[in-house]
Amino acid sequence: MPRRPIKRILIANRGEIAVRIIRACRELGVTAIAVYSDLDRTAFHVRRANEAYPLGGSTLAESYLNAEKILEIASRVSADAIHPGYGFFSENAPFVAQVERTKMKFIGPTSEAIRILGDKTEARRRARSLGIPVIPGTEDTLQSAEEALGAARGIGYPVLLKAAAGGGGRGMRVVHSEGEMAAAFSAAQSEAAKAFHDGRVYLEKLVTNPRHVEIQVLADHFGHTIHLGERECSIQRRHQKVIEESPSTALDDATRRSMGEAAVELVRSVSYRNAGTVEFIVDQERNFYLLEVNTRLQVEHPVTEAVTGVDLVARQILIAGGAPLGLRQEDIHARGHAIECRIYAEDPVNDFLPDTGQLERYVPPEGPRVRVESGYRPGDRVHLNYDALLAKVITWGATRPEAVAAMKRSLAEFHIAGVKTTLPFCQFVLSQAMFLKGDYHTGFVQEYFKPERLYREGHRETIAAAIVAALARDRQLHTGSTQRDEVSQDPSKWKNKRLDTYR
Repeated sequence: MPRRPIKRILIANRGEIAVRIIRACRELGVTAIAVYSDLDRTAFHVRRANEAYPLGGSTLAESYLNAEKILEIASRVSADAIHPGYGFFSENAPFVAQVERTKMKFIGPTSEAIRILGDKTEARRRARSLGIPVIPGTEDTLQSAEEALGAARGIGYPVLLKAAAGGGGRGMRVVHSEGEMAAAFSAAQSEAAKAFHDGRVYLEKLVTNPRHVEIQVLADHFGHTIHLGERECSIQRRHQKVIEESPSTALDDATRRSMGEAAVELVRSVSYRNAGTVEFIVDQERNFYLLEVNTRLQVEHPVTEAVTGVDLVARQILIAGGAPLGLRQEDIHARGHAIECRIYAEDPVNDFLPDTGQLERYVPPEGPRVRVESGYRPGDRVHLNYDALLAKVITWGATRPEAVAAMKRSLAEFHIAGVKTTLPFCQFVLSQAMFLKGDYHTGFVQEYFKPERLYREGHRETIAAAIVAALARDRQLHTGSTQRDEVSQDPSKWKNKRLDTYR
């Protein structure tokens, strides 16, 4: 592939991941081009970008999932490439194919690689052909609840219904008995169709108390493929990750090496390029099974960056521009330990329901060994239309206890008022003996977390702050006061100017 360095990137995303990509662009001397919905007109990623253009609308379909509009803007502003971040179009093979038919680069794998590995049933089929362990389950997607019942009888309960075309816990239902299948199948199909525009589901055996461990891979256009070790992602709610760490306390060196080799072999089989993640389930005997392949950058990628020193986003951009990987497997050495806590605008006392409102106070932690990735600033408004992720806090230590201590201090320093958040939940997890010993599994939240324990175990101050903020919002509503005036300038008017001209 001829090398053609990328100079102008349109970022087809929002929030903290858009800001993260913008930072990588600035360090590489690349122009970062943001797009925004009507609700995000003054969002942090818009203010940070070199240029910004309106998508219009407030819903996802009108804005960040409007492929025609995104491609039209990218062409009009002469973007060299499109970076999808994660979510949205990051694993959408038809969208990637559209980009491939233009002169622009898609910063990610090819549409063909996404079609094969991004589809869970296809990925499982490919893994089986390579001798990579796969959880027992259906080879093909299921057409009806009756077909699912027949498959479950052969596999044995409990089983898991999963969306073939997506991840993030959407379109996933645990089924413990035949009587639950019909309702679960209908719910999984409906949720999958809504989240991924693809209602296909398949069935697999539910592994008891597993660990969720994933391998980060990087590949270039010249056939060089490496892995950058693992991330442990077993602290989850609603099958979605909340706390991640690296290295995993579940693996020994032999298992770690075998999982890394399996991940590289799988992605090489489709001539993969750019960044991706191969996810595995690890049982209590350290047997591992393929879970899925995420053909994109992961939310938790900073954990790997912290322990390897490799800037994954910069590598994505350079690889897309035709640069060789420049790293060998023997160059990758994990140093120390890193932990990431995702801070969501959710109420952990009320089943993690999303919360909305204005960020009346927003003071992220600082200090040594702490990194914060955020898409918000004080005064910003959190909307239900979009993902509830406010920020990610990443801490590093020479040892796991040092990383945990830095995270505990950071969470205590993170002050947010105006919305309820998962801060107290993360503090709860880091205070539990099971987590501190590194002896936990994906059922940790369901088994050990009870909302009332947040009060009982010393997180009253954090929750009290959230209650005070909620009362303040109520008073604001009743008195008819309005939110602060928005910045008067329209970013669309400064689209060809540098950030320092926008005041």
